[in-house]
Amino acid sequence: MFNTVLLTIDLNAEASWTKALPQAVELIRASGGTLHVISVVPDLGTPLVEGFFPSDFEKKALAAANAALDDLVAANVPPGVAVKQHLAFGSIHDQVLKAVDETKCDLVVIASHQPDPLRDFLIGSNADRIVRRSPVSVLVVRA
Repeated sequence: MFNTVLLTIDLNAEASWTKALPQAVELIRASGGTLHVISVVPDLGTPLVEGFFPSDFEKKALAAANAALDDLVAANVPPGVAVKQHLAFGSIHDQVLKAVDETKCDLVVIASHQPDPLRDFLIGSNADRIVRRSPVSVLVVRA
């Protein structure tokens, strides 16, 4: 059984949680454990790009994401399920892997969509990076 499950959520893509969230909830209900839900606000990548955004962009993006995560969890995690929310800013796969260590989870649940071959070739997918680097098992749910 998995007592601590970390579910990754992309707040901008409903497909990232519509199938994965019920799977994670089912696993947690079976074990009586805790569901950790994480969403990562991606950083802008380079200082050159950051220069085109307002100086308070990160603060406003995190506030909006926090409100959206609160709403999503309240609307979709059934009562009686122990849940903790996490919000991070930065590289998606790095922040998820950091959360794996911090939560000491037994399993990561992540949705993965059909990859775009060009994008996958050029930069790879976050799901792939998490699967390859995670020290715990990863359940990839096809979106």
